[in-house]
Amino acid sequence: MTRLPLRSTLMASVLLVTGAASAQEIADTIYSGGPILTINDSQPSAEAVAVKDGRILAVGDLADLKQLRGESTETFDLQGRTMLPGFIDSHGHVVMGGLQALSANLLSPPDGGVGDIASLQDALRRWMTDNAQTVDKVNMVIGFGYDNAQLAELRHPTREDLDAVSQDVPIVIVHQSGHLGVANSKALELAGIDASTPNPEGGVIRHDADGAPNGILEEYAFFTVLVPLLGQLGEEGIIAFARAGAQLWASYGYTTAQDGRSTAGIVEALKAVGARGDLPVDVVAFPDVLEDREYIRDNISRDYSNNVRVGGCKLTIDGSPQGFTALRDRPYHDPVGDYPADYKGYAVINMEQVQDAVNWCYENNIQVITHANGEGASDMLIGAIGAAQEKYGDPGNRPVLVHGQFLREDQVDSYQKLGVFPSLFPMHTFFWGDWHRDHTVGPVNADNISPTGWFRDRGMIFGTHHDAPVALPDSMRILSATVTRRTRSGDILGPRQRVDVMTALKAMTIWPAWQHFEEDDKGSIETGKIADFVVLSEDPTAIDPELLADLRVEATIKNGKVIYDAPDAIQETELRRSPFTASPEIGERLLHAMYEGMAID
Repeated sequence: MTRLPLRSTLMASVLLVTGAASAQEIADTIYSGGPILTINDSQPSAEAVAVKDGRILAVGDLADLKQLRGESTETFDLQGRTMLPGFIDSHGHVVMGGLQALSANLLSPPDGGVGDIASLQDALRRWMTDNAQTVDKVNMVIGFGYDNAQLAELRHPTREDLDAVSQDVPIVIVHQSGHLGVANSKALELAGIDASTPNPEGGVIRHDADGAPNGILEEYAFFTVLVPLLGQLGEEGIIAFARAGAQLWASYGYTTAQDGRSTAGIVEALKAVGARGDLPVDVVAFPDVLEDREYIRDNISRDYSNNVRVGGCKLTIDGSPQGFTALRDRPYHDPVGDYPADYKGYAVINMEQVQDAVNWCYENNIQVITHANGEGASDMLIGAIGAAQEKYGDPGNRPVLVHGQFLREDQVDSYQKLGVFPSLFPMHTFFWGDWHRDHTVGPVNADNISPTGWFRDRGMIFGTHHDAPVALPDSMRILSATVTRRTRSGDILGPRQRVDVMTALKAMTIWPAWQHFEEDDKGSIETGKIADFVVLSEDPTAIDPELLADLRVEATIKNGKVIYDAPDAIQETELRRSPFTASPEIGERLLHAMYEGMAID
């Protein structure tokens, strides 16, 4: 059957009054014609949903909702497709989502075409050719998304590899984790990094055998090359970033996005974007707690203003597990590179800083979301939260663990005791599962990365995330990885940690709504809640779990309005990989700013 675009079905013929409903009971829109998964345990499914003024008026049988029809009521025919509550971003960086569209795409398949150093170099050269005018004016090239774990050489590119692309134009490429990167000789020269430059606290400058920097910069060494933050992009620049990121999130069914390591400048710019009506989704921002606590305290709110609010603060303890910068409690299994035998990674801040930040959040009843990837980082976080609760009690601030890739089972018990909400990253099982098995933690411990099963064994709720732009905000890839734990090679990484489809859907809807203190308004299709929906090509609970990644987001609805309507499959792929459309002048400003700096998660 040929299916009409959903906007066309939404604007189908209006229905006449069939009952004596009063004006306040007349729905603006009634959705029906396909499975409706409410994610509400007391009413798991429904035939129809009625919406009025952006909120859900009624949920139930279509026959019962006829009394809500009026002359102005529109019908939204699902045409056999499946509707769920809109997805809620448990952790991501929506503003930096524009980075993927503005820079050279260095991602490996299935999201890009880079498989070795030569193809990485070719991708940079093509981007420079395609953007020659901007490169000439800006004198800078940025590439995003390379992954040494997916390169045939199983190593990071070096300054010499980038010098082969250009010795005259500064080139900086960003690792897919966002925690390290590589600069060519010209970029190192402009950054003032040479053989005598010491490692900054919480970072590493790698060197050749002769002592010269080889271009690979870890953590704060990388961030010092890219220091000034996005708040300095200027209003038009941040509008371009935020709009592109928000549109990308919407195309994957997200109606609430997170900016998971913000700044005061970025939040103010987001507010300006929202005031212009340029944010199709809600954005919850979490400024860095080490940067501007006064701003966080003065701006934190449970209420949105023009689709933006400050939800709490962000703390980062360690780095990237696949990049070997996450802090473990034991040596890495078989790290690829020049590492000592007892290498465990490192923390980017010390315990005193962690404790001070957590204490401040508890003293002020502010939610803190904390990046802790390795077991050593979790030990620090558990110790800090335990001490803060002993000193201040539990203010009900719902602290969040972000990532928790490498965990011991006793740490899961500790997080449960402390009331910490885990926002986990099971997409790692697909993108880096084979790498974790072979190099980071070994075949035994790799089965327990992103241990969703351990949390569910204890009756705990959790969120799942994409951490975009680390990966595309691909909701169906998250769903698939959480349920199947298939790696790129087809291996199943940790069968015990798999969960059922409905559990995985709750981890993308109602549970992250709770994480953000929004469970009364979002996360399920219930009367009185905001009319945020996503329409999928098929029912995820009714298909082979191995096909979940192939499901397609067909529409995203925010406050009862369509904010994304899928084009044909080819156009959709292009849109998602290159959502940025802006003038050359904005592109030049953004490239200038990216040369100055940024820091993501």
